[in-house]
Amino acid sequence: MAVGVALVLLGSAAAVQQAAAATPSKPGKSAKVSAAKATPAKAVRNAKPAARSTRKSVVLAASAGAAGAAVVAAKPTFGQLYGLHEEKDPLDLKSSVALVVDQDTNEVLFAKNPQAVLPIASITKLMTALVVVEANQSLDEKLTITEEDIDSEKGTRSRLTVGTTLTRGEMLHLALMSSENRAANALGRHYPGGLEAFVPAMNRKAQALGMHDTHYVEPTGLSSRNQSSAKDLAALVKVAHGFPLLRELSTSREYQVALGRRQVAFHSTNGLLSSPSWDIGLQKTGFINEAGRCLVMQARLAGRKLIMVFLDSTGKYSRIGDAERIRKWISSNPSALAQPMKVSS
Repeated sequence: MAVGVALVLLGSAAAVQQAAAATPSKPGKSAKVSAAKATPAKAVRNAKPAARSTRKSVVLAASAGAAGAAVVAAKPTFGQLYGLHEEKDPLDLKSSVALVVDQDTNEVLFAKNPQAVLPIASITKLMTALVVVEANQSLDEKLTITEEDIDSEKGTRSRLTVGTTLTRGEMLHLALMSSENRAANALGRHYPGGLEAFVPAMNRKAQALGMHDTHYVEPTGLSSRNQSSAKDLAALVKVAHGFPLLRELSTSREYQVALGRRQVAFHSTNGLLSSPSWDIGLQKTGFINEAGRCLVMQARLAGRKLIMVFLDSTGKYSRIGDAERIRKWISSNPSALAQPMKVSS
């Protein structure tokens, strides 16, 4: 669907091949058209109004570029390539994938493309933390950041410079609270057998939890090949919530560590932790271009413990806005808990 739109916009055989190469190898189950099968003529016929609007915007942008203005096209998320954002819902969520589940009963209260398999960005670190905790490694052991922990995937920066030494517990805290990539990679490196053993351990744990849509290739989430579904992530949140340490570290709002002679403050990536409207028991955020804005949480609302998953949200604060829409829907309409809302399954 959205891939077909890309074919229209690119309009050449070489561009078609490029679009096909950019298509994820493991698409979500809601994908309608594959790049290999779509033809330009068919893509035009199948383009929905939103897609045509996108095409018009690109044409206008191209005109502006011809007039001398610099135009940089935004890189689409996998969800946009799959056409998942064309799936509307009554709450007008900006996330193309959303799921709300009762933690105790497993009842689904809200579902939007919950089976779609997408990149999950730093939500990955929740599995990283779970594997580290279950390995029972000493939280007091000193770990040192090395060149191996530098991000060569996306080129992200970090205040944890090469040579920084912190305890495993501190690294775990920064990975969960501040989504520190170098800390997460260091945790994997210091697992028995190194990363070569750690990543398979992540995948074995996923399979053991019934997360059959999930696959990991590294411990940070910087790779778009780390993929999962909302259904699988809800299962991960439920298990992770059972560990007091993961609850404590993931919901921490600020933490100071000694970097050389300085005490440096790190902060949570989830602003909802500061809101009196929320009672959050566990959380993790994530973002890379391919994944969009992502958020998973365990929270207590209307007297029930709920697990929430939001994937592929567009806009810097949109995942927070989506969580607020869900909260207000439940808080202002108690009967909502007895009337599940399923946009697609």
